[in-house]
Amino acid sequence: MKWLLIFWAAPVSFLGAWYYLSYYDMSFGVFMFTRQMHDLVFQIYGKILGIPPETIPPLVARAVAFDSLLVFCLLGFRKRAAILAWWRRRQVSGKTVLPRAESLSKAP
Repeated sequence: MKWLLIFWAAPVSFLGAWYYLSYYDMSFGVFMFTRQMHDLVFQIYGKILGIPPETIPPLVARAVAFDSLLVFCLLGFRKRAAILAWWRRRQVSGKTVLPRAESLSKAP
């Protein structure tokens, strides 16, 4: 499970970092992080897919969100026993009786 999370998080983090840095043209002297490269990459993908380049980032964001949902659902399914135990402990501890107003200290 640890490796699944690593192999999911590494590409998502790399893609997010590249997109953020290239979108705002924070190149640090590296051509890969320039806005020119950003636009070129999306133009190439747009031509390959036959769609306008402006529509690709929202599609990628939805795909990343869906993949993330699948990964976290799988993680939740694998840890369901621990999650249920935590939930039951939480429900039992939540039924404590609060002290009445008359029993509270009247200190100034």
